[in-house]
Amino acid sequence: MTHLWVRAEQRPNEQRVGVTPDGVRALIGAGLRVTVEDSPTRIIPINAYREAGAEIAPCGAWPVAPGDALIFGLKELPEADTALPHRHIMFGHAYKGQAAGKRLLARFAAGGGTLYDLEYLTEPSGRRVAAFGYWAGYVGAAVSLLAWAAQARGGLCGPVAAWPTAADLRAELSRQLAGNPLPDALVIGALGRVGTGATDLCRAMGVSVTRWDMAETAHGGPFPEVLQHGLFLNCILAGPGTPVFVPRDAGATPRALRVIGDIACDPGSEFSPVPVYDRATDWQKPALRVWDTPPLDVMAIDNLPSLLPLESSEDFAGQLLPHLLALPTIGAGVWGRAKAVFDRHVSQD
Repeated sequence: MTHLWVRAEQRPNEQRVGVTPDGVRALIGAGLRVTVEDSPTRIIPINAYREAGAEIAPCGAWPVAPGDALIFGLKELPEADTALPHRHIMFGHAYKGQAAGKRLLARFAAGGGTLYDLEYLTEPSGRRVAAFGYWAGYVGAAVSLLAWAAQARGGLCGPVAAWPTAADLRAELSRQLAGNPLPDALVIGALGRVGTGATDLCRAMGVSVTRWDMAETAHGGPFPEVLQHGLFLNCILAGPGTPVFVPRDAGATPRALRVIGDIACDPGSEFSPVPVYDRATDWQKPALRVWDTPPLDVMAIDNLPSLLPLESSEDFAGQLLPHLLALPTIGAGVWGRAKAVFDRHVSQD
């Protein structure tokens, strides 16, 4: 029997989950065994999973789960040097040269386990089967506009916390923007999930949006138009061949650009298209000032959908559920393709 073990997220400010109680009912009905760890932070209470028929395990018990269990989480595991013998489903951030990713792959190699990276669950066309992208774009644009409003008041964006609903987010943003001129925004990757979310939020707030996608960036740069907009939102994942949209010396260049929302948020990658900053921001300090005169701030929070945890969890879980139901045939389809990516990277390291 295929055994799915849903671990508690251990990163700060992480309330999301990849399967809902209704999803657990469907999985159990299809013959899977489901264990859900208790969690003090998960947006959906543990009793809802218990009522759905899941077995309940203590928070953080996954290292002693049965050897055949598939450990399912969203964000990375706590950093350690211990070997990983289980099969894990999560966003590993391990395939783009990140130092933490190399350590993670070494742990899998040492333990004989496997990473099924959620970012690499794809159709044969390469399109991801499930993603938080829309909500990452939506919230990323919102926090970037909060940074714009704070800068207009002469400051730096202060702490943020999860909003109960998207309507609550928009209401707060309206209050923060009141009395200040709105920027014009350039969204790169505008036709994808992330870019669609960013565009929808900007338009909901009355921000003028220039939408770019592959056709506009195919020439490879440079892209002086980026510096001519007050707000730049990067919504494409970095990879080999990704052009640089904001050069390292952009701060010292004449520009209208005041806020960068690097929603893709990959500062540790050698392929970063926004190499003006060197670390992610967080909920306590959402914006990083990289240039003073005139100011240039970068928003680069790497768990943006968690700021709308319920809506983003329900959306993602709905997309992923058909593929969780296919776990009994894990050697084929999206799971087989994800394992092939893992095998290739482990063999290279």
